Amino acid sequence: MNTLFTVLLSALPLAAGWAVHVRWLTRCLHTARRDPLTGLHTRDGFTRRATALLKDPRAVVVLADVDKFKQINDTHGHAAGDALLKATADRLAHHVGRTGVAGRLGGDEFAAVLIDDHGTAADMLAVLHGVLARPVEGQDPAVRTTVSLGWVRAADFPGDDLSALLRRADEAMYAAKQARTGTRRAGLGRLFVTLAGRRAGRTGARTDAPVVGVAA
Repeated sequence: MNTLFTVLLSALPLAAGWAVHVRWLTRCLHTARRDPLTGLHTRDGFTRRATALLKDPRAVVVLADVDKFKQINDTHGHAAGDALLKATADRLAHHVGRTGVAGRLGGDEFAAVLIDDHGTAADMLAVLHGVLARPVEGQDPAVRTTVSLGWVRAADFPGDDLSALLRRADEAMYAAKQARTGTRRAGLGRLFVTLAGRRAGRTGARTDAPVVGVAA
């Protein structure tokens, strides 16, 4: 009995060391899946959570892009740009809530999957668009922008995975950016966005290339 007790006692430091190591690894993994500026999920963390949410037929995939972000950085500095990204992330995460997930895919591009309990995604995203356009508290009032949103109901394309749904939302988002409509839903037909149109959406340049979409 004394021998067993001695063995267990000697093993305690090793067990404690492993417990500390596991906690450290867990924190490292959590940090790796969080964007250091905004606190949102990175692409990897977002993909894991979003893929699980897409099993729910009420899931809606949203892509958001800050309009004229490069111009804001160039004119007002990176600190102003960072503050804008942080505010956009906070507002998006609050709107999506605990039942959904929001992530920063890179630069000024954000994605979300939310659960539309009442079939009112168009109304919810119109409200979100207004919220994201509000000035950042404590920042120069001259730093003003909007965020273009593209979205798609997962149930409309049951054969699509997350990557395909994000592509559809991406096309709808750039159509919204070009048309300056704020939000646009990917329709059941194919949504055509030319390469010139996408570049115009990113830079603010004008183009005569036609864009066909279904507005919501």
